[in-house]
Amino acid sequence: MPQPLRAVGLRKNVTALAFDGDALLVAGETLLRSNDGGASWASEPASDAGQILALATHPDRPGRVIAGLARGGVAVSDDGGRNWERVSGGLPDKAVIAIAVAAVRPDMVYATVRGDGLWQSEDAGRSWRFVMDRPWLADAERDPMALASVDLATGMGGIWIYAGTEVGLTRVPDCFCRWQDVQPGGAMDALASGAAPPSEAPLPTGEPIHALASAPSAPETLYAALPSGVWTSRDGGVVWSHLADGFASAVAVHPANPDHIIAALDGGLKQSRDGGITWSALATI
Repeated sequence: MPQPLRAVGLRKNVTALAFDGDALLVAGETLLRSNDGGASWASEPASDAGQILALATHPDRPGRVIAGLARGGVAVSDDGGRNWERVSGGLPDKAVIAIAVAAVRPDMVYATVRGDGLWQSEDAGRSWRFVMDRPWLADAERDPMALASVDLATGMGGIWIYAGTEVGLTRVPDCFCRWQDVQPGGAMDALASGAAPPSEAPLPTGEPIHALASAPSAPETLYAALPSGVWTSRDGGVVWSHLADGFASAVAVHPANPDHIIAALDGGLKQSRDGGITWSALATI
């Protein structure tokens, strides 16, 4: 029987944000859900499943929420976060620190296992297989701390999986051939050109990327949460601009409106409906 699930830290430690349709989900001291745009929040009951480190949803599966757990494995809810089922077949018994649902295949899920690499499920998390080693960046293997599946052509017949690490951004086509720097053109162009040309406006060098969000209705639009604030790209991650100052631990974008975003900034929740030009604080409990 599926059981309720608890997350950890809201005001002090927001670990993840997600939209389930128009509803907002926040992983904090409790798992919070708002059905009225953040004006009020309902706290879900607790269980012994442990801390939530990551959340993922898909617009074609309303009510389904997938959570990565600090104690290891994942949990799936089919009723918007009220009740959960632990499903982790094949995953190592380590923390799952990032989750993403494939942009065009809502039953396909990607997960990062701490210290282990990238895993894939084709049955909404029930079973898993290892697909990719951790990226090698700045002379070391790096855990993908944030994942986003982005519906942009790779030139190799697939879509991109973007990963935010402790030292910057990388991505891999869903053929899992090689982690690549983000640059204009497809994966074949990158393989042919070798080293990527420096970006005119990259994310800050050396900063950890705490969260990534791709807008389903406008795949070129990405958002990132960093210690320096919230950043956005309108060209698939090649050029970035700074939207908001403050320590950003999480960010999410509405499935139908690429300008409607919610971010965890300096321990509070803020919302923008104009792509980050203006922000308003959200009520919390």
